[in-house]
Amino acid sequence: MKKIISVAGLFLTILIFLAGCRPSAVVVRDRPVPPYYAHPAAPGPGYIWVNGEWLRSGRHYNYRQGYWATPRPRYRQYREGHWQQRRNGYYWVPGRWN
Repeated sequence: MKKIISVAGLFLTILIFLAGCRPSAVVVRDRPVPPYYAHPAAPGPGYIWVNGEWLRSGRHYNYRQGYWATPRPRYRQYREGHWQQRRNGYYWVPGRWN
C-alpha cells in the first residue's frame, strides 16, 4: 500500500511540474514583416516614439502598433525590440527602457 501511495505521489509531482513548464520563447521559421503604420505627430515635447512590437500569444506572435511615450523615471531612451536568430528559426526579444 505504501508503494502505491509513493508511486502516486511521484506521478502527481511530475504532473504538476510539467504543467508549469512553458517554452521560454516562441520560435518562428521566418521573421514576419511588420505592417506599415505612419506614426502621428508627437503629442508634446519630451515624448519618444516606441516602434511596434511583436507580442507573444500562445504559440505565435501578434503585432502591436507603435506609440508615443514619455520616458520612465531614471530612463532616457527606449531600446527597440528585435528578432534574434536561433538554429531553428527566430524569436522576438522585446524592447526595453535604458
